[in-house]
Amino acid sequence: MIGMRRGTLERKEAIFGWKLIAPTVIIISMLILYPVVYNIYISFFRVSLNPQVPDQFVGLRNYVRLLIDSRFWRSFGITIIFTLLTVFGSIILGLGVALLMNRKFFGRGIVRALILLPYVTPLISLVFAWRFIFLPLNGPLVQFLASLHLMNPGTDVINNPNNAFLVVSVFNIWRNFPFVYLMTLATLQSIPNTLYESAEIDGASRWKQFTSITLPELYFVLASVALLRGIWNFYKFDEVYLLSKFAGTLPIYIYDTAFTGIPRQGVAASAATILFVIMMVLITLYVKKVLKW
Repeated sequence: MIGMRRGTLERKEAIFGWKLIAPTVIIISMLILYPVVYNIYISFFRVSLNPQVPDQFVGLRNYVRLLIDSRFWRSFGITIIFTLLTVFGSIILGLGVALLMNRKFFGRGIVRALILLPYVTPLISLVFAWRFIFLPLNGPLVQFLASLHLMNPGTDVINNPNNAFLVVSVFNIWRNFPFVYLMTLATLQSIPNTLYESAEIDGASRWKQFTSITLPELYFVLASVALLRGIWNFYKFDEVYLLSKFAGTLPIYIYDTAFTGIPRQGVAASAATILFVIMMVLITLYVKKVLKW
C-alpha cells in the first residue's frame, strides 16, 4: 500500500514538473525547431522574392547545384581549416596563460581581470580597433612593418583575400582564448596540491607532473571546450564578416548566396542544411569517441 502511494506521489510530481517546464520547452522548440524545419523546407524550392509569385518546388536541384559549385567546396574547406586552427590555437594559448596565472605573484588579480577584456569587450569595438590597426598607410601595424621594410605601406591586409583568412583566424584566437583560460584555470585550482607533493617526493619532473597529473585532470574540460568552440567557430559569421568579407568561410558563402547579387535563397538553405547535418554527425562522433558519453 505504501509503495502504491509512493508511486502515485512520484507520478504526480513528475506531471507537475512537466507542467512547470512545458511553457519553456514550447518556446524554445518554436525558436529553434521552427527555423531549422523551415530552412529544410525551403531548400527544396526556388524561393521567389515577389510575394505575388509562389515558390517553385525543384526537389533536389538546389543540392545538385550546390554540390557542383566549386566555390561551395572551397568555402567548406576554408571553414574546416578555420575551425581547427582557431580551436587548437585558443586552447593552446588559453592553457598556457592559465598555467601562468595559476602561480602566485604580485598583482595577479588585476592581470587575471585584464586577460578577460578581449572576451567581454563588445565585438564591434574590437573589430573597429583591429581594422584601424591594419588600415593601409595610417594603420599602426602597417606603418611599423613598412618601417622594417617587411610590407608595402599601401597594402590592404584585411580586404586582401590572401591575408584576410589569417587575420580573421588570429583575431578569433585572441578574442576567444580567455574563455578557454577561465575554464582551465577553474579546473587547475580544484586539483589537490597533495598530488603534486606526492609526485615530487617520488622524483617526478615538472613535465612528468604536467603530463601525468595536470593533463588527465584537464582532459574533460578541454575536450568540452573544444566541442563548444568547434560548434561556435564552424558557424561563426558575425566577427568574420565584420572584420573581413573576404575570409571565404562557408557562413559568408551562405550569406552572399542568400542576400547579395541575384539571391538564391533555396540554394543557401541547402548549404545551411548540409552544414547542419555535417555538424550533427561530427558532434555525435565527438561526444561518443572523445567525451565518451
